[in-house]
Amino acid sequence: MLTLWSFLFVFFVSIKAEAHVGSSGVIVQKQVGKYNLLISVTPPDVVPGTAKVTVFVEQGRVSSIGARPIYFRSGDKGAPTHDVLTAVGTNRYEGDLWLMDSGSSSVELSLDGPDGKQQVVVPVVAVATALRDMPAGTGWGLAALGLLLIVMIITIIGASNADGVVLPGQPAPKTLGRRRLVGMGVGLVVVTLILVGWRSWWNSTAEDYRNLQLYTATPVRSSINIADAQRKLTIQFDTTGFRKKQIRRLFSYVIPDHGKLMHAFLVRTPGLGAFAHLHPDRVDTLQYTSALPPTLPGGKYLLYADIVYRSGFAETLTDTVDVPFIKISAEAAAAAKPTDTDDSWLVTEPMGVKANAVNVPHLDNDMVVCGKPGASVKLEDGSTMLWMDKPSQVLEASKLYTLKFAVADAQGKAVTLEPYLGMGGHAAILRSDGTVYIHLHPVGTYSMAAEGSLVNRIADTSRTFRFPNAVTFRDSIDAYVAKLKTLPEAEKNKLLMAGMPPMSHTMKTNNMVEFPYAFPRAGHYRIWVQVKRNGRVLTGVFDTQVNEPLL
Repeated sequence: MLTLWSFLFVFFVSIKAEAHVGSSGVIVQKQVGKYNLLISVTPPDVVPGTAKVTVFVEQGRVSSIGARPIYFRSGDKGAPTHDVLTAVGTNRYEGDLWLMDSGSSSVELSLDGPDGKQQVVVPVVAVATALRDMPAGTGWGLAALGLLLIVMIITIIGASNADGVVLPGQPAPKTLGRRRLVGMGVGLVVVTLILVGWRSWWNSTAEDYRNLQLYTATPVRSSINIADAQRKLTIQFDTTGFRKKQIRRLFSYVIPDHGKLMHAFLVRTPGLGAFAHLHPDRVDTLQYTSALPPTLPGGKYLLYADIVYRSGFAETLTDTVDVPFIKISAEAAAAAKPTDTDDSWLVTEPMGVKANAVNVPHLDNDMVVCGKPGASVKLEDGSTMLWMDKPSQVLEASKLYTLKFAVADAQGKAVTLEPYLGMGGHAAILRSDGTVYIHLHPVGTYSMAAEGSLVNRIADTSRTFRFPNAVTFRDSIDAYVAKLKTLPEAEKNKLLMAGMPPMSHTMKTNNMVEFPYAFPRAGHYRIWVQVKRNGRVLTGVFDTQVNEPLL
């Protein structure tokens, strides 16, 4: 009975919670050897649980694909053997993979075929994000089954104390009935004590799950201060009353992703008409600050701050902040300097639906590209960004898309894009109500820093990872980030790309950038696409509607 109930506890403990601000799962698009792969990993919402792994082999001849989980703490030496994925269609492989431990982990894929053997590591954050209610019918059925088992156990104990002590062929003694009742009484007492102890264990385990295992994002307190006619954003980790027995947040071990310790996105609400992508400086272990752009209008903003820990555990911290309106002269605005030269922002028209077009948001579907619906938007330098290869005017939720964007100059000719933070481009996607957020890269929805940490951990031969001295580690990271700020752009990008795991995303023309993504829910979405040209970060904004899938 205890085994049965323990098993059921994993699957019936109540409602689904949103993971990674509504964008659960990991999507990876990369080339390894002769293989072009599109990988989707949907982690379980309760741990232990099964992750769903899907691999599309877009190019290359594969005979078999194996998958296994590798946890940061135990590394390669503590990992199980590979499970073979099942071929479910042309160049498509699927499988369920058990993740038994919470925290930072990865799925290692091993490919074998005529085009050689290759391995791919996909970072996965395995945390409990759901609490489920047992269906009433199932509860009553299990209760009836449990009552039947209790009656049978008591009856067996009574019989073993009476009929079980009578040798075959001997007449039944007169005390047999009394012995049976005594045995059943003792059995009832023993079973009652077991059930009381079990109930206490169950309640304690359920409480630990709710309070300790169920993931809660690190709370932050954000505020705006005004000094010397400039607004400064402060983001501080709020450790007061936070459940320290949850997955450990080692704030001294935050590592840079694309050379930045934090990527903070501010989006004005409602309407999503103002957007800023900032890279705050670390003041101390718990506090980060960044100067706000002088032209950013005041109002209420949604804050999404991405950080990565040394273990590869990536988190998005969320908050709302009121940005005060401030009057500033043109001279002062021109003289204001951002905290980071890679900071960027855009003020555009609010999100809305055209009066003469049902279900078509602004800035979307204004053109046709190669016979398909497309969209275009003017960039600040006079060039145009185009949304290419859009499958239809309205997209479907949970369907995997490749969002492809191109940039052309005023004459319509392709322009050359430069690396932006070591990548071809960045994108941020936000649902109109702020419940879905994702920071995208051409390689997918995961962090490059997380992948680097896990790849290095797998190469480590030690069974248990030991963190270095916190102060020394933090100071070395701060020195590295400070050094990056002093380097010329080409040298900085070269250093950033050298620190990332190998990847290949060469476009046929270097004016394009693409992002793999599946919109998790129906609704209106705004997409900010950021590229770099002539040393300047350019941001294009597109709106689209996503409906529930037809089937």
